[in-house]
Amino acid sequence: MKPDPAFDAKSAAKRLLREARSGAIATLTADSGDPYCSLVNVATEADGTPLLLLSRLALHTKNILADARISLMLDERKAGDPLEGARIMLMGRAEATAGAASRARYLARQPEAAMFADFPDFAFYRIALAGAHLVAGFGRIVDLSPADILIDVNDAQALLDAEAGAVEHMNSDHADAVRLYATKLLGAPDGEWRCAGCDPEGLELQLGRTVLRLNFPQRATSPAALRQVLKQLADEARAQ
Repeated sequence: MKPDPAFDAKSAAKRLLREARSGAIATLTADSGDPYCSLVNVATEADGTPLLLLSRLALHTKNILADARISLMLDERKAGDPLEGARIMLMGRAEATAGAASRARYLARQPEAAMFADFPDFAFYRIALAGAHLVAGFGRIVDLSPADILIDVNDAQALLDAEAGAVEHMNSDHADAVRLYATKLLGAPDGEWRCAGCDPEGLELQLGRTVLRLNFPQRATSPAALRQVLKQLADEARAQ
């Protein structure tokens, strides 16, 4: 099958990573090595690394503690035949993380998890990616490396430090702009859209369980650059 030259596989994979809020994980059963699949909620770190919140009481977590190899499948979850939509299979190793940033980013995207995130049997895990396989239609089947789908954030610490405050500011003081981003720039239905997070390459907009990725026209690595690009996008949305 010849690849589609007009298809941007890296961009499609990044969008799937950011817009997914649930997926299927495959682990290896601790006693037999048999494959085991289960449904989980997901989020991402600033660079796109998938994040999970798992209980040690769950079989998939017991499997991970015995063998950290894991696969995670994310898909578009759109109406119609699911096999006609895009999906990405991520392979890597699950690593427990107690980082405050990982916790904050997960709970911003899965707020209902706050009620049990501090239970003693729960812990956050990140998936250290080893590779990915994207299926997005005829001529759009591509193997990708971690470097293809993760974002370099080494120069963006100032932005990451300011993310929580920026998101709160957008949702409390500029909810109208957030709504315009979703409806005018991304063609989404009207509703009380909120900003769930940002990174150097884009913004995550969320309405219930629906998430949309708004890519920035240029990379932003500081609060000043973020303000500039958000104003630029707001002006563009209002012009429409």
